[in-house]
Amino acid sequence: MSEEPEEPNGDQKPRPRRTGPRRLLPTWRTLLAATAVVLLAGAGALITGYTLVEIPEPNSAAAAQNNVYLYSDGSQLARDGDINRQNVELDTIPESTRHAVLAAEDRDFYHQPAVDVVAMARAGWNMLRGEGKQSGSTITQQYVKNYYLGQEQTLTRKTKEFFIALKLDREAGKDEILAGYLNTSYFGRHAYGVQAAAQAYYGKDAGDLTTAEGAYLAALLNSPNLYDVAAHPENRERAVARWKYVLDGMVKEGWLTPRERAAAKFPQPDPAKPPTGLSGQRGYIVEAVKQHLAARDILSEERLAQGGFRITTTIDRRKQDAFVKAVERELLSQLSEEREIDRHVRAGGTSIDPETGEVVAMYGGVDYTRQFVNNATRRDYQPGSTFKPFVYAAALEHRAKTRDGDRIGPGTTYNGDSGRTVVGPDGPTTWKPENEDRVDYGDIPVSTAMNKSVNAVFAQMGVDVGPARVKETAARLGLPDTTPGMAEAQGSISLGTTTPSTLDMAQAYATLANHGERVDHSLVKEIRHGGERVRVPEPATLRAVSRSTADATTAVLRGVVKSGTATAAQAAGRPAAGKTGTAEEDRAAWFAGYTPDLATVVAVMGQNPETGAHKPLYGAAGLPRVNGGGIPARIWAAYTAEALRGTPARDFDLKPGKNRLPKSSPSPSGSADPSDPSDGPDAPEEEPTQVDDPEETPDASAPGRDDAENTGGGGDTGDDGANGERTPQKGGKAQGKDDGEKKREEGGKNTGDRDRGKKTDEQPGKPAKPSAGAADGKNPAGATSSPAPAARASAGPLPQKSPGASGSPRP
Repeated sequence: MSEEPEEPNGDQKPRPRRTGPRRLLPTWRTLLAATAVVLLAGAGALITGYTLVEIPEPNSAAAAQNNVYLYSDGSQLARDGDINRQNVELDTIPESTRHAVLAAEDRDFYHQPAVDVVAMARAGWNMLRGEGKQSGSTITQQYVKNYYLGQEQTLTRKTKEFFIALKLDREAGKDEILAGYLNTSYFGRHAYGVQAAAQAYYGKDAGDLTTAEGAYLAALLNSPNLYDVAAHPENRERAVARWKYVLDGMVKEGWLTPRERAAAKFPQPDPAKPPTGLSGQRGYIVEAVKQHLAARDILSEERLAQGGFRITTTIDRRKQDAFVKAVERELLSQLSEEREIDRHVRAGGTSIDPETGEVVAMYGGVDYTRQFVNNATRRDYQPGSTFKPFVYAAALEHRAKTRDGDRIGPGTTYNGDSGRTVVGPDGPTTWKPENEDRVDYGDIPVSTAMNKSVNAVFAQMGVDVGPARVKETAARLGLPDTTPGMAEAQGSISLGTTTPSTLDMAQAYATLANHGERVDHSLVKEIRHGGERVRVPEPATLRAVSRSTADATTAVLRGVVKSGTATAAQAAGRPAAGKTGTAEEDRAAWFAGYTPDLATVVAVMGQNPETGAHKPLYGAAGLPRVNGGGIPARIWAAYTAEALRGTPARDFDLKPGKNRLPKSSPSPSGSADPSDPSDGPDAPEEEPTQVDDPEETPDASAPGRDDAENTGGGGDTGDDGANGERTPQKGGKAQGKDDGEKKREEGGKNTGDRDRGKKTDEQPGKPAKPSAGAADGKNPAGATSSPAPAARASAGPLPQKSPGASGSPRP
């Protein structure tokens, strides 16, 4: 007889068994136990770390070594990195300067723990999301990193920093930590500590700093290289914004009254006084290398400033010497102390090997200790007509057509009359760019327009192609997206209203020389530190445009050297292609040219040595006008001849594709070759490089009257002439000569409406007619002014008149 199961006591019921997926979930008891274990383990780790990690002796950054820079052959180029530091007591630093630093770096310094766990977690999360390196550090942590550890971005270093900061916060007072931070932080200009910074930027002791000056030094802590407005005037707007941020923070914290804030004026720092060991070209090259390393995320400025690096650059010693000698012979020897205008003359240039992307030579100025700004890398002068090849390349790459539906090529004719109306998709615009000296050319083919640098033709072509596509092509060739004036420019970009550096332009022209394959430029071959190699990434490559586009552009640019505005470049004694350019009001003259072996850009600029303002070059070097086809082209030729001396002259190996060879141009190989399939009517046409928006029509980025007009306020000022320098005069019809020297007749300009491009082998002209336009070339008298910015897609002011010449850009 079976036993009956026992009944549970009272009303208690058995707990139901967990079934299904619930069996896999931990119970609350398990979770509670696990949490307790984690907390105990974390507490144990903190206690262990706090116990084991000791506050070390100061690191070697207190006595940092020099950095050694080498030419590509291993010979020494320069040394830098001399540490400039004088420690001062906290009470000798003005309270306003201390508050400025706190406002910039850690406003809760006196009220929060040494470690901000939330900020560190947020910084770590942002780094995981790919938002770049994040600090998340308090002033205490930064001081620990600067004084006891190093700049390495490693987990070990961050862990040590965490525990040392905790221990230091208990063993040292806040004032002691702040004093240490102010004495060890890097402010740029080789200045460590606020005392050295006060001397480097304002020539005074830290105790004499004003509130505004202290706020500027505090702003520098975020990025000394970026915010040094004396060395990098193009960053002034960002530096002033950071300075204002610091002052506003002081007001918010009650450290500065609103009235004092309103009265503060930006304290322009003194010009930098670089070490004498960086005289001549050495300082310019070292500064360019530093910027290159920081921009490529190879070495930060702070880590490099600690010293001990041996950096082998790409600079070729013989080519560098050749560049300096060419500038001295063709420019500096022509200047006179008796001419005031000659004090305004500056020169810059960059030379790149197209196949490797290596910068083999760079001319930054007369002397780094006398002119601190690097004229080779500065981005504040317009390149003028040296931008026109990018317009033509964009037209070829995108198979753009004229308003009449003809495919744009070297034989396409445009109306080249000065001041003629540019026509957009919706009809005539208000933009009427003038040629240099207001010369009318009538209907001319594109190849001739490139030779003579006719603004009227390329302004219309830019609208036919579309400004967006022109900008895209320029960027793919090598101009950075961040080039000043690039993003906002519309139709005016065709005449060179952006402000790239000679380095940027050399990169783009090197891409053309390399058949459309861009190899990102490099300034560094190798880096060693303490016997160990620091990784230097290989230059990135990109198919910027198709080979046929690049080679067809080169074919047209060969004509500029052979019989256009750059005949002076023939003195190089080698097959060459290039383009001249002159900025508005003759503030800068450029020549950008290349052989198959070398791409080099030279610019001569005008700048007031006291105020830094851009100045016209009229009368400089004893010439009525300085144009790209004169001194810059002669410098280029002298440099190129010497730089390539001893190497065989190579001809261009061009495959321009069907109907892309100028009628008057020599064959791609330099002699007629009927067997060359690239030089005949049946030659295959290479497919253009695919871009992000292949469906865009040629006119889509120039939608009509509004944004098709010149909105850049300047740009190129027209035809340079083969010899470059001419007396400004009013124009008439151009009379072409083989040597490129254009003689002008007195006469007006035809402002007729022949704006349609058409394909033909003829080059008809037309008689000059009395001018109905004003002298400024952008808005002739009686023309409707540009629409208000609100009525345009992306418009700016129209270009203004160039004094003494045409009011329109020249090449």
